[in-house]
Amino acid sequence: MTDHDDRLADLEARVHALEERNSASPASDTSPGEAGTIGYQGAVDLCGDVAWTIRYDAAATLDLAPGGITTVLAALGNPVRLQIVRTLLRGPAAAAELQVSVGLSSAGQLYHHLKALTGARIVEQESRNRYFIPAPKVVPLMIITLAGADVSEQLG
Repeated sequence: MTDHDDRLADLEARVHALEERNSASPASDTSPGEAGTIGYQGAVDLCGDVAWTIRYDAAATLDLAPGGITTVLAALGNPVRLQIVRTLLRGPAAAAELQVSVGLSSAGQLYHHLKALTGARIVEQESRNRYFIPAPKVVPLMIITLAGADVSEQLG
């Protein structure tokens, strides 16, 4: 097995464990609460197969603590950071590749944006200067992007 195969097998095992945990928790119960159920799902093959489904009580969604939510939305609210995420959704990349792909003139600018993305737990560092998006976050990040386009009426 190659290092890539080992990494993919590890990610698949982590996704499977998370899916089992979500299906066992009351928050992911498919029976609707009084206000209904909200959820999303997806199956993508960008840098490996990833499938994700989550359902959550609609009323409980309105009571989620804002801290982590606002951190993620703020990190994604910057056009450069969103482009970094889009690049990494296609697969892991070295810092130099990210700098070129988003058109930044200095490594310092890139690391400023990567610090916000890692702080929001969106991006992780694979090795010294190589970054990736963990498999369990691929579908939710794509859903956030799609939802933003929907709310801004970009979807036609």
